This record gives sequence, C-alpha cells and structure tokens, in this order.
Amino acid sequence: MIKIVFGFVFMLLLIGCGNPGVDRSNALVVIDAGHGGHDSGAVCAGKCEKDIVLQIASKVAKIFKNKGYQVYLTRGSDHFLTLGERTRIADRKNADLFISIHANAIADRNRFEAVEGVETYFLQKTRDARSQRIAAKENAAVLQGTDSLSKNVIIDSVLNGPKIIESNKLAIDVQRHIMKSLREEYADTKNGGAKPAPFYVLVGASRPSILVEVGYITNTKERHRLFSSEYQKRIAEGIVKGAGHYLDNRKREMGF
Repeated sequence: MIKIVFGFVFMLLLIGCGNPGVDRSNALVVIDAGHGGHDSGAVCAGKCEKDIVLQIASKVAKIFKNKGYQVYLTRGSDHFLTLGERTRIADRKNADLFISIHANAIADRNRFEAVEGVETYFLQKTRDARSQRIAAKENAAVLQGTDSLSKNVIIDSVLNGPKIIESNKLAIDVQRHIMKSLREEYADTKNGGAKPAPFYVLVGASRPSILVEVGYITNTKERHRLFSSEYQKRIAEGIVKGAGHYLDNRKREMGF
C-alpha cells in the first residue's frame, strides 16, 4: 500500500503537481522593458526607470524560461524602441501574451512619500484622472507629434472584442500574484489594483496585453526596494505565476 501511494505521488510530481495536460513549451510570452536609450523614463535621486524595468524584465524572462515557457524580450540592453517596434515584435512572434514593465512616478514633490504601490493596467479608456495621468506620462515618449484626434482613433480601433476582456483577466491574475509574492516579505506593500487606462504601448499588440507599474521611483521606500534584487525577484515571480495561472485557465476554457 505504501509503495502504491508513493508511486502515485511521484507520478503527480512528474506531470506537474496534479496539473496534467498543460504544455507550457507551446506558450510564448513577450516581455517589454519600458523606455531605454535616450528615453530614461522617470528619474529620481539619480535612479532611472529604464534601468529598473530592464533588471526586472530580465528576471521575469529567466523565470518563465525555467518553467518551460518560450520568452522573448523586446530589449535586452539599454536601447530605445518605438511603440510600433515593441508591439510588432509580439505580433511577428505570434506571442500568447504581451507584458510591458514600467516604474511609476508623480510630479508633485510634496507627495513623493505619500504615493506608493503596485498597479497593473489593461488597455481601456477611463474617466479616472489618476489613471489618465499615469498613462499620459508613459505615452509621452512614444507619441511625440501625434495629434489628439489620431490618438483617439488609435484607441477606439481596438477597444472592442476579446482582447480587452482577456487582458482584463490577465491583469487581475498578475496583480493578485504580485501582491501575494511581495507581501510574503514586504507586508506593507500597497495594492494599487488592476485598472483600465489608455496606454498606447498596449494598442498595437493583437493579443492579451498588460502594463505593470512595479512601484513609484519617487517614493523613497519603494525606490530603495525597486533596486533590491530580492524585491525584483518577488515581483518577477508574481508576474510569472499570475501569467501562468491565466494561461492555464485559458487552456482549460478552450478545452485543451
């Protein structure tokens, strides 16, 4: 009897801890480290957003690969990519997911220490002023010279259909797992939630797409944490677990 039980447990371990039929080698995730090159992103106390997000994106890619997924980084070094280049990569590779990683910031120095937290966004118009401001900050570098009418046309062209619904599901899963991972070590991490916002980097990728704001570079506590290898690792693990949970659920829903 003991041998039978041991054999059953061993078999479960071999097939993925009781989750058979999930072939992760067929899933391709494109990881986009925001900004780069001449575009530093948010800067505070001599620290640049472009450096933080590249470090985290690299960790995310490594963990995905270790779990058997196919992964592609839009940039693996300090160089700038246009909006079109970032999203074309995801489409050219026929990726299952597009995940763009950024760090947040605010302009009001008087509120630097008051504003903090991790947030995950999916593409959608919103009346929330804060989400609009955050999106405008990230959009600035990639939409220079684009008039407001063109911007609205770009957004409106992709606001309907399954991509938005699936991106919303993905954002919820990723945000939940990031918070779970971080709070195991950093219990005071603020949960900014999964939210809609008009991030243009998410427009061109015709697949479930999210943008993760991993923390505020303008907040002293979070800035120090964001450059900590342990903190970065926990964010990366949360992103991978959340995305993996979403992909596994989607496969089950589709009958694979």
